[in-house]
Amino acid sequence: MQALIEFLQATLVVPLALLPIINPLGGAALFASITGGSERLAKPMARQVAINVWIILIVAMLVGSYVLELFGISLPIVRVGGGLLVAVTGWRMLNDEGSDAVRDAVANETAELSSQEIAKRSFFPMSFPLTSGPGSIATSIALGTRFPHTPTNYVLGVIVAAIGAALTAAVVFFCYRYAVRLQKKLGDIGVIVVARMSAFILLCIGIEMMWGGWVDLNRALLIH
Repeated sequence: MQALIEFLQATLVVPLALLPIINPLGGAALFASITGGSERLAKPMARQVAINVWIILIVAMLVGSYVLELFGISLPIVRVGGGLLVAVTGWRMLNDEGSDAVRDAVANETAELSSQEIAKRSFFPMSFPLTSGPGSIATSIALGTRFPHTPTNYVLGVIVAAIGAALTAAVVFFCYRYAVRLQKKLGDIGVIVVARMSAFILLCIGIEMMWGGWVDLNRALLIH
């Protein structure tokens, strides 16, 4: 029973850490503009974006740390660096008073595209970098460093990564699928409130990741 609880906790950490960074509610407005407010186009494009995001996140979690090891970067340093990036991202989101200029530019650029041309952009820029950008990729790598390296436990880690990334992608899909309706129901104030709450959770997660990496660094120093 305890093992099941730990498995569920490890699985839920993935979407809890990634969703505040991805901020699908914030991206829903851009997605709605890219689809031209078309409910017909929103469903297939949201599905493809979700699949793309799932692939990007799971690859980052499972392979990213090994790529960093090739460059001689230790795992505790990755945790500290990733946690710092996450915490800074959360802090900036908490203090963000304006709109994202990059997103506004993309929305203006795609405003007059045909439906066929918009569908081609399901990966760029919607999937990457606007949904799964550098912040979520760095966080995925940091999460991947927590997976055990023994064969049996690593398989469990792969399952956790797959399920956690799937949960994250599912939230992205539903937010984008119903982006037009969601924007109308929440209103501007509702979107701001959700974004601020997500930013605070993100800040706390980043600090926790930094602390875990710092503890590992101190332990390594004491051993040597």
